[in-house]
Amino acid sequence: MTVLITGAAGFIGFHTSHALLDRGEEVIGVDNLNDYYDVSLKESRLATLTERKGFQFHRLDISDRDAVDDLIGRTANITGVINLAAQAGVRYSLVNPYAYTQANVEGHLVLLEACRKLDTLKHFVYASSSSVYGGNTKMPFSVSDPVDTPLSLYAATKRSMELMSHSYAHVYGMALTGLRFFTVYGPWGRPDMAAFIFIRKILAGEPIPVFNNGEMERDFTYIDDIVAGVLACLDHPPVAADGVLPYKIYNIGNNKSEKLMRFISILEDALGMKAEIDFQPMQTGDVPATYADITDTQKDLGFEPSTEIDQGLPRLVEWYRDYYKV
Repeated sequence: MTVLITGAAGFIGFHTSHALLDRGEEVIGVDNLNDYYDVSLKESRLATLTERKGFQFHRLDISDRDAVDDLIGRTANITGVINLAAQAGVRYSLVNPYAYTQANVEGHLVLLEACRKLDTLKHFVYASSSSVYGGNTKMPFSVSDPVDTPLSLYAATKRSMELMSHSYAHVYGMALTGLRFFTVYGPWGRPDMAAFIFIRKILAGEPIPVFNNGEMERDFTYIDDIVAGVLACLDHPPVAADGVLPYKIYNIGNNKSEKLMRFISILEDALGMKAEIDFQPMQTGDVPATYADITDTQKDLGFEPSTEIDQGLPRLVEWYRDYYKV
């Protein structure tokens, strides 16, 4: 199998690429290495991939039609696509909204249009987000819940990706699956995510910002569980039958909502330091709680998350200390 992975130098893309290489797949990695966060971290991830047999890398932006068409046009036997390239972050969408429409909407469309012409393609998997549930208050979030009230532009672009994919499944019969990721953490993670920010600030003796005065809950999902879900999904493309489109959406989460203050307490224990907490009000576009219903994911894909934050956060702290020599 030859798999095209966009966002290969990103957090999830990096780990997914390694997992595919571990099982003997050929991986074509794509990333534009933008500077939304520390580029050197992306380069370090990429360096571990480029050393491996079966991996090739192309630096390009997925919204660049000519570059994407050229790459896909001259690459034989692409059987799977995993689109993980995106402009991430809820709060940054208030600062640079056009980055979200370019990467998440235009970029996804460019890939769909290029990949629909591939005779060898068996499955196109892409990253959506739990943010699409917006202001929903029913817990846990189910893929059957309405998702027409996005609270951020980021969420709106992710929902747009789902709708575009539905149309391509209908018009072209492409097998397409969207994965609604819930808060992902772990080694090699993103510096703009809460776990990373908290570790850095606690070690530096700086106060950590805690929004909604600490009344926050998240379905924190360890990176190894996320990758297991992505691969299980890739291996189970939806099939058209009896008027049903080859189109699916799944939640990929830990199936548990953890209180943010407990999350911080575990980090404090792992670091051996107490956090100075700066309580702040809820941020625009944010939601107070997330919680994934993974019933369909378990039934269809055999997905069973196995890492609790009590195990995952110490692993993240250990990696952080090693990588940053703290």
